[in-house]
Amino acid sequence: MKNIISLPKLGVLVAFASSLCCILPVFAFLTGVTGIASNFSWIEPIRPYCVGLTVIILGVAWFQKLKPQQTTCNCEENTSFLQSKLFLALVTVMVVLLLTFPSYSYIFFQEKQNQVVSSQLTDSQKVDFTISGMTCTGCEHHVNSEISKLKGIIKSSVSYEKGRAVVKFESKKTSIEEIEKAINTTGYKVVKIKTLLQ
Repeated sequence: MKNIISLPKLGVLVAFASSLCCILPVFAFLTGVTGIASNFSWIEPIRPYCVGLTVIILGVAWFQKLKPQQTTCNCEENTSFLQSKLFLALVTVMVVLLLTFPSYSYIFFQEKQNQVVSSQLTDSQKVDFTISGMTCTGCEHHVNSEISKLKGIIKSSVSYEKGRAVVKFESKKTSIEEIEKAINTTGYKVVKIKTLLQ
């Protein structure tokens, strides 16, 4: 019976660890400590293995819980809440929420919609920022949220898969340096800047 207590806890721990690279940017954004967001980006390459391990752990826990028990007496067995099927079901729901976190992390970021009066701004620039450390959609939304806080941003598009942000902005209201600084405050680092033709 002790395995049933320890397996769900282990499942939650592994699921949390595998989602840490995606949960941390949201936590950092919500608490205002944005510089720590990229510290766990090293987890991303091993995330599929952690997800697989979590599924195996929970599968074994459910198998042990659902297999017929051989009883030697006719006495009623008092099980604690931590050994119940309800607890295991709650743990399973929590693990699913942790593992799917990257797909709904965007709801935590408020991205300002920028209004542009004229589509032919003479003082607009388009710049491509190469960024290191982004590992999921949570990272994208974190960076995009910080960029959109700046005045003069016309449009920004961030991709963690490509490791870049393409930003169109009014050069009279903001600068490349300010955008770079905003990106760097998230904990991810701008490693290359390239001005694009419009």
